[in-house]
Amino acid sequence: MQSSPSVAMSLTKESARFGAFVILLYFFSGVVGLAYQVLWARMLSLQFGVSIFGVVITAAAFMFGLGMGAMQGGRWARRVSSPLRVFALVEVLVALYALSLPFMLRLVNGGIASLGAVSLDAWYGIYGVVTLLMIVLPAWAMGVGFPMVLRALEPTGASLARVYGLNTCGGAVGALLPLWLLPLMGWGLAVWAVALIGLGVAAAAWWMSRYQPGNMPPTSVTTRAFPVPVSTLLAYAGVGAAALIMEIGWTRLFGMLLLRTEYVMAIILAVFLTGIGLGSVVARRMQARWWFDVLPAAAGLFALVSLWGMPSLSAWAERAVFQGLLSAMLSQGVMVALLTLPVTLLLGAWLPLLHRRLNTDKASGALLYGANAVGAALGALVAGFVLIPWWGTNATIAFAALLVFLCGMAWARRRVWWFLPLLGALAYPVLQLPPVSVLLPEAQAHSRDLSVEEDALSITHVVERDDGQRLLLADLQRMDASSDPLAITSQKNQVRLPLLLHPQPQSVLFLGLGTGISAAASLPFPQLERTAVELSQGAIDAAAHWFEPVNGGISKKMEIVRDDARRFLRTADRSYDVIIGDLFHPDLVGRSALLSVQQFERARAHLNPGGVFVQWLALNQFDPTTLAVVLRSFNQVFDHGVVFIEGFRLALVAIDAPSAQATFANLARMDEQAQAAATGQEGGWSWLGRYWGRIEVGPGPVQDEWAPVIEYRLPKVRYGGEMDMVRMQRWLLSKRIGLSAAVQVFGVAEAQREAYERAFVGTGLAHRAWLAEFLGKPGEAQRLMRLAHQANPQDRWISGAIADRMFGGLEQVVARGGDGRTLLEAILRMHPGHMDSLKALWQLARDRGDHAEAERLRQTISLISPFDSALKPRLTQ
Repeated sequence: MQSSPSVAMSLTKESARFGAFVILLYFFSGVVGLAYQVLWARMLSLQFGVSIFGVVITAAAFMFGLGMGAMQGGRWARRVSSPLRVFALVEVLVALYALSLPFMLRLVNGGIASLGAVSLDAWYGIYGVVTLLMIVLPAWAMGVGFPMVLRALEPTGASLARVYGLNTCGGAVGALLPLWLLPLMGWGLAVWAVALIGLGVAAAAWWMSRYQPGNMPPTSVTTRAFPVPVSTLLAYAGVGAAALIMEIGWTRLFGMLLLRTEYVMAIILAVFLTGIGLGSVVARRMQARWWFDVLPAAAGLFALVSLWGMPSLSAWAERAVFQGLLSAMLSQGVMVALLTLPVTLLLGAWLPLLHRRLNTDKASGALLYGANAVGAALGALVAGFVLIPWWGTNATIAFAALLVFLCGMAWARRRVWWFLPLLGALAYPVLQLPPVSVLLPEAQAHSRDLSVEEDALSITHVVERDDGQRLLLADLQRMDASSDPLAITSQKNQVRLPLLLHPQPQSVLFLGLGTGISAAASLPFPQLERTAVELSQGAIDAAAHWFEPVNGGISKKMEIVRDDARRFLRTADRSYDVIIGDLFHPDLVGRSALLSVQQFERARAHLNPGGVFVQWLALNQFDPTTLAVVLRSFNQVFDHGVVFIEGFRLALVAIDAPSAQATFANLARMDEQAQAAATGQEGGWSWLGRYWGRIEVGPGPVQDEWAPVIEYRLPKVRYGGEMDMVRMQRWLLSKRIGLSAAVQVFGVAEAQREAYERAFVGTGLAHRAWLAEFLGKPGEAQRLMRLAHQANPQDRWISGAIADRMFGGLEQVVARGGDGRTLLEAILRMHPGHMDSLKALWQLARDRGDHAEAERLRQTISLISPFDSALKPRLTQ
């Protein structure tokens, strides 16, 4: 007896509703899976430091596990009668595993730490293998879930394209979810939140299994080991490898061009997955077989177009102005999509098109997916550990473009091979990064590249500006250091303060080397053992070669350890009298961990009794709220922590008892020339006068490695226009200790009180002058700065500000008939190293033919600024 049409129609509607609900569940499964991946990558970044290793290891483990699980699950799916229950069980097991992973990671950390000191490369290798194995297991379980869902959907007629596409779109949402969860609740609770969503998916799947339409008895296993030809699996694995090589390369380049904040990294992943998902959904309408002729050529072509578009993207990012973080995220996401979406749409369409061409069951679709994912895992490892270190990121992406074309030709007609020479011709001009002057046409318009060094950790540029000064750029946008005389003074001051505060430093550890200019300030201190920790090989080489004339050859006078600062402090067995944390951009990926409670604890553990630890912060990179987070974290670790402010840089100083007697006992060990160099010609009182005291900020959040705050707040502050130096100056001035209390802290003797008072008051007046300048009150600023100079004429920040103002009025003085030379000489008496005045006097001496005076001035300039372009006709480089 046949069922009536109305009953059949009812069953069809019921089946359709069931299919739609299961696909919705699998969408949320995609959300959960990618949220796990991002959280695990964030966890690994705490171990691997500021590099792409965490991203590479997580992506490789995740894709390998998904692939192997999908292939194995494809066989199992034919044997089960309730695939949705298996899928639910998988989701439960993955959630439980994710919750236990932090505890397992601590055990792994302890086990690896017990191995003792190993090289950085060996440590990366050991930790990479162990963590890869840890993440492969849950990813394998997730992979098993894919064929189970396909099996459950067989009676519904739901297409592979729709299932795969919507799951991948869910992954795009999951990539963004941690951006909300991490700053809100920290890493541990964020994992719990995602796990609860996963458990909800499992519960819904188990409940839906009761309404499975149709009878689903286990089917006999096919006699063929591979229902899909092995050649097809290998070719599609190659496509997967090319896809992940592109993703790793794009993550590196786009993160560099758009600034590597936590937000931008998530945007790149979300855009990539959105393209894959939409491509799969659209593939349902791509019926013609000639698409297999188009896919390889088009994917390779558009991948190369993304490289050709890099200069335009970088130039846009340099001049773009956003109304807030959301505007920035959307705008940057659109720009990334313009360059990558054509490729990812094609890559996403490949699986459903190939599955349709093979005309096999959905379980075979899982096999195809598995081969592609395993290939993707291998591609991620090859990209991160072989291609990028050997060839560079541009060449790596170009290689992926050619690889996707060659693998895709397995299903195309031979007449398309003529496109390969065209791809090669398009790839050749973009195998190298464009010059910095092209990537940053406004900030570095007339610069030239002196050196470009790329490894798996960073891209380091040394560029020469049109004025001859050299810059060290890490990942393009972040200027680490400059050879400009004013910048040299600021960099050296980072080392002068902590070394002056210790009564007799014998050993110093620099957390960051950069150009070596900062470390060069340690040269006047006698019998000092120097150690620097620097992760970037490009920076190490730049300090030894390109910046040697301005760093005193410091690389030959210290031990340089290539390592991540956090790992070094975890594994080193030495202690130091002074530890100095260099400046960095705290909103970049991984950097904020250097301002965490854990990092401060690690530094404290490596201080000798009576030692000094200083962490420098650039005030223009913070707002008062975020700065308070750092201060709170510092105060939690160091009971006696205090603050000094040098210009527009703040020093967090851990010192048991700051003492004027200790500072001057330290200086007494040196001759007069060395004392001048050690204090930067400012004397000891100027440095002690920059004391601010202990800044109490009350209860609130701290920067914890497992509950990050800074890297998520600072992008909002920057894009929202809240980096307000007026607010910052007012806040800091309101927090400064009183003069009498400062005198008591340093134990200033009565005979020395006036000298200290002058330095202390001069610093305060200078900061009030800068506040007036920010408020648009130049007259008030000038009056306060003159009072500051009267109080402490040795302070080079104060004398420099007045010298700049005097030089600015030079043309008016000359126009009124005044003697410009007399004014220039007056400026130099106030501020002997004022470069504009020195060069103006040099030019005057040359114009009047006073060759002896001109030569004397030229030598003075060359000592202060050996790279100055004005000297190049007379100097050999």
